[in-house]
Amino acid sequence: MKAIVFDNDNGVRLQTDYPRPTPGPGQVLIAVETIGVCKTDLEILKGYMGFVGVIGHEFVGRVVDGPDEWISRRVVSEINCNCGICELCRAGLGNHCPERSVIGIAGRDGVMAELATVPLANLHRVPDCLSNDQAVFVEPLAAVLRIGQQVDLSGADVVVLGDGRLGQLSARAVKTPAASILLVGKHAHKLKLAALTGIDTMNVEEFAPDRSADIVVDATGSAEGFELALRTVRPMGTVVLKSTFAAESGMNLAPVVIDEISIVGSRCGPFGLAIRALEEGAVEVTDLISDRFDLSHGVEALRAAADGRNIKILIDVEPGASP
Repeated sequence: MKAIVFDNDNGVRLQTDYPRPTPGPGQVLIAVETIGVCKTDLEILKGYMGFVGVIGHEFVGRVVDGPDEWISRRVVSEINCNCGICELCRAGLGNHCPERSVIGIAGRDGVMAELATVPLANLHRVPDCLSNDQAVFVEPLAAVLRIGQQVDLSGADVVVLGDGRLGQLSARAVKTPAASILLVGKHAHKLKLAALTGIDTMNVEEFAPDRSADIVVDATGSAEGFELALRTVRPMGTVVLKSTFAAESGMNLAPVVIDEISIVGSRCGPFGLAIRALEEGAVEVTDLISDRFDLSHGVEALRAAADGRNIKILIDVEPGASP
């Protein structure tokens, strides 16, 4: 089958004869339809997590092998595959299971392929009212909705740093409970897109941090963004780290101690809540799609995703596939 594969020796490439996956106990086989390219995918190409194999973790597809009640169902999947029996799993913290693998990120092939296997327990059905172009955003939307589970956004002055995929979604997800929301970025057309949804925006070159924000969401995917967050948040405020990046240099953490800043790492979130938000039209996502490619041009899709002019790049497994 076709798959987009990465390893340290050969880099990223299209492989047309990748072995067809076989579902094991408790797993299903998915015919992948639409894939979203994530910043984490791009970081893996730089060495993040030391991952080798099929990349990709945002997708929508149909079950082709599994329990009868799931066959032909359109689904999305949570990405953390846990053991289900350890202390953390039993406490409902399976996303932090020490034995977990993570689809397309750690220890398990991803979904940038014609077929993929995932645990049955990870599946969520996609409502008929949602298009593939909406459903493929469930995983990243769930991730930003996680912010509201970790910090109290009500009445807060919030600044989101980064106008890319994650920053745009973060700003849209937190704007309703927050007292104010400001998205800071460096791309005029991306900031304009956010402004059309009622979000205040500012170019980073004009932004003068004054250490007054209650909460700062760093979605820049860079060490520089974290340092800017520390200059933006008020003393005893909260910085939410929302993006992953491969960093080699050290960072100055003295302001965290001096200003007693709370640092919150924020990763995966509630799929059910994300699906309901899309059903109810609470968060618009399809306007973030910049371009799409078929799977045979998946490497080109990754290059497009790395282009700062783009926001969200999609990959359709079949050429010309419709949402």
